[in-house]
Amino acid sequence: MPRAPPLPRPPWGWSSVKAVVTTGVFVTTLWNLRCFLNPSEVSGEAPKHTEPLVVLVWEWPSKKVPNISRDACHELYGITGCWLTTERRLLGRADVVVFPHTRLQPGRDGLPKQRPPGQNWVWVSLESPSNTKALAGWNQTFNWVMTYRRDSDIFIPYGKLVPNWSATVNIPAKTNLVSWVISNYHRSQKRAEVYKNLSRYLHVNIYGKANKKPLCKDCLLPTTSKSKFYLAFENSIHQDYITEKLWRNSLMAGTVPVVLGPPRANYEQFVPADSFIHVDDFGSLAELATFLKTMNSSRYRQFFAWQKRYSVKLYADWRERICTICTAYPSLPRGHVYPDLESWFNT
Repeated sequence: MPRAPPLPRPPWGWSSVKAVVTTGVFVTTLWNLRCFLNPSEVSGEAPKHTEPLVVLVWEWPSKKVPNISRDACHELYGITGCWLTTERRLLGRADVVVFPHTRLQPGRDGLPKQRPPGQNWVWVSLESPSNTKALAGWNQTFNWVMTYRRDSDIFIPYGKLVPNWSATVNIPAKTNLVSWVISNYHRSQKRAEVYKNLSRYLHVNIYGKANKKPLCKDCLLPTTSKSKFYLAFENSIHQDYITEKLWRNSLMAGTVPVVLGPPRANYEQFVPADSFIHVDDFGSLAELATFLKTMNSSRYRQFFAWQKRYSVKLYADWRERICTICTAYPSLPRGHVYPDLESWFNT
């Protein structure tokens, strides 16, 4: 049998082939080792932090700045590896810089002149679009948004229901039908129009600066708890804009909220359907008034069934809100900047 002809010898020699193969194996091994040691760089995930995350609040959201220790998140809320600071000299060390919209000055003079590589800036607002002005000047500025909207990068609701299976139904004693606490009353607002028409059919006990009956901080809940119903009317109507008027003034006080805000379906993404009354549930305000005035005690108690399973958690401390940045940090998008902040917020 004739022998097969020998394979042609490469012009550069077998030793060169071995060198190429060896180099390829070496490069592949290095790549695999890199993937093993730094999977986040390959997958696009956030890099693992071995040191505490430094969150610089450029200017505190509220007028009174609380005492902030570097380990405040752990001491107060059990969130580890998170340092809050308001010291601007630490800008170069900060992983995240927080900019509350209420503290932003017109123009960019109040912002840092440079942004260190890898640093992320957060725009923060708890106000609705109707009450948030001058957004157009902040395009191409912020990496993340932190608002009451559920589609925010960092979601900070005014409150929420937390599971509590040991809870019991507690309905405070009632001395009047409906109450409303209002500080900023403007006739152009829808809530003013609804109140005016509703008051034709029933009496509403009004408190707050608008009626020259301001309530002290510790007087609010004891006062609203005496009413069977509370007008949890938002100052403007936007998706997910559900404020302390529902969480604190109504549910926490132990009264049934009559809500005016986004559609019922939106409220039901936050609280049980049988825990509130929506103005839109009725064909007219006369029908709503009749429903409230003629409700029997058995039907009324049904609105408190949620208390058997949940308790209200109110978010009132900005330290807790800002500490949530560290919890969300590993899953937040990298390399993203909001090109048109105003369009996003007004959508």
